[in-house]
Amino acid sequence: MRQRNIFNPDPKVPFKLSRSKLEDFTRCPRCFYLDRRLGVGRPSMPSFNLNSAVDTLFKKEFDVHRANGTAHPLMEHYKINAIPFQHPKMDIWRENFQGIQVHHPLSNFIVTGAIDDIWVTPDNQLHVVDYKSTASEKGIDMDGPYKDGYKRQIEIYQWLLRSSGFDVSNIGYFVYANGRTDRKAFDGKLEFDVEIFPYTGDASWVEDALLKARDCLESDTLPDSNPTCEHCIYRTECKEVEK
Repeated sequence: MRQRNIFNPDPKVPFKLSRSKLEDFTRCPRCFYLDRRLGVGRPSMPSFNLNSAVDTLFKKEFDVHRANGTAHPLMEHYKINAIPFQHPKMDIWRENFQGIQVHHPLSNFIVTGAIDDIWVTPDNQLHVVDYKSTASEKGIDMDGPYKDGYKRQIEIYQWLLRSSGFDVSNIGYFVYANGRTDRKAFDGKLEFDVEIFPYTGDASWVEDALLKARDCLESDTLPDSNPTCEHCIYRTECKEVEK
């Protein structure tokens, strides 16, 4: 049982809560409680190293235009009137386990999130940008339950930036790389089609979710199993079999 990163109910001590942990609460309060209150986390997933490599290369590519104050050709192709945002804290905001950090007094959480990119318009309005990669022969769309999690991700970043005093557009962008499988051979390289998908976010749910997450952690009662959570289903079925 983990001893670190356990919720401390002391109102004088803010508790750090990452964007991904708030997403866990949104998906399943029981798993969230087991993790942040009782120290029993979900089984770890393998690292998606290819996806991380695509993210890293995207960042390097857009950083060239950030330094030059120019729009990326993809932005021009999609007629996005913006350039990559230049800010002294940009590298910190993109760093895992650091990211953008905001203290939310009502929940006493320090909410954190590591953002992929930010674009800025001529009138200094910011657009949140998230890089994604996959390999789908059917092409890319933004529908489906796990894509809803991507949308909440954009919205939390919008909330974090607004709470930090920035003018943030409701419109965010997914830069999506789709690995091509129609080539005759691998030949030591993987080719991608890259598309940009706009998304109009609504971050009005974030504050209420933070307050509910606080109430959840302060309770001495373990939340009920979630019938749609695969982890809850697994634990329930194991108990039944073990009987």
